[in-house]
Amino acid sequence: MSKRDYYLVLEVSRTATEAELKKAYRRLAMKYHPDRNPDDHEAEEKFKEAKEAYEVLTDAQKRAIYDQHGHEGLAARGGGGGFGAGDAFSDIFGDVFGDIFGGGRRGGRQQVFRGADLRYDLELDLEQAVFGHDSTVEFTTLGECEPCKGSGAAPGSKAATCETCNGVGQVRMQQGFFAVQQTCPRCKGRGQIITQPCDSCLGQGRLRRSKTLSVKVPPGVDNGDRIRLAGEGEAGRNGGPAGDLYVEIRVREHAIFERDGSHLSCEVPVSFVTAALGGTVEVPTLGGNVELKVPNETQSGRVFRLREKGVKPVRGGAVGDLFCRIVVETPVNLTEEQREMLRQFDSTMRTSSHNHSPRERTWLDGVKRFFGTMRS
Repeated sequence: MSKRDYYLVLEVSRTATEAELKKAYRRLAMKYHPDRNPDDHEAEEKFKEAKEAYEVLTDAQKRAIYDQHGHEGLAARGGGGGFGAGDAFSDIFGDVFGDIFGGGRRGGRQQVFRGADLRYDLELDLEQAVFGHDSTVEFTTLGECEPCKGSGAAPGSKAATCETCNGVGQVRMQQGFFAVQQTCPRCKGRGQIITQPCDSCLGQGRLRRSKTLSVKVPPGVDNGDRIRLAGEGEAGRNGGPAGDLYVEIRVREHAIFERDGSHLSCEVPVSFVTAALGGTVEVPTLGGNVELKVPNETQSGRVFRLREKGVKPVRGGAVGDLFCRIVVETPVNLTEEQREMLRQFDSTMRTSSHNHSPRERTWLDGVKRFFGTMRS
């Protein structure tokens, strides 16, 4: 039987944070754990499925492989899950809540911290967003100190286990019937004391440095879309996994087109002669110019639809359309001869028995009714 998608198993989105993954796993683990569902084979399988999904998605490297290649990619690299049903119920709390309670169930194991996620705003032209683009992003982040390999201790030396918390990073404070866990004041939660700090990072294990990455922007992205680069955020502490980098798309304003999802729109200026008598005008599209037939007596504001001249969405679906809104231009910089010709033209229009300006006539009738109502 084929495996279900890990994100569907945990009922989370593909951009779920580690905290969201832990919350989802805790809920499913408490519901399906074999200790709570004896002799229930279906619950046991769901528990193992949830545990496998959680352990893969909280491992930055495995999650990156899974996001790109799915279950087949993990199997090819030997990174798939496989967990026994005999795990004690208390192990769930050791795995999921170890960072809250300082890993007390794991003895003197050093506490690790995941690096922070970062966000980078990437500006693109409309054409780059529509057709895809290979971009380069440069940003500053906290990276692992190379001389000490992130330990914070000078090369050749080792950190000593903190005697106050016995390497847990947390201390237990008893107040009557209540016990409170808090960060160890001596080691600041590291679980170790560095007696000989690294000269490069001064014992922090991380250094701020510039980082340059190539980002492949898929075709069809829009404002607000995010591209997740797993493990490219800040380096973790005490050997913890790195955070992720989220590249957020910002599309620059275009000189001609406006975008609304998969559709584009633009204004098409035409002369009043073309609008009155009809004709063709060249309209720009992202795939090249096309001819738009303008019928006679076209009014300003009329919209024409050019099918499949819009954008193919990044998440799939039909290509959008291009909506062209006609703007009839009033002629400018007229000569006196041209002005006189227009006066004569207007005179013949007004003395004609035909209604050549229906909107004007309708508007004037509305004005008369308005003032008539006001007088009464």
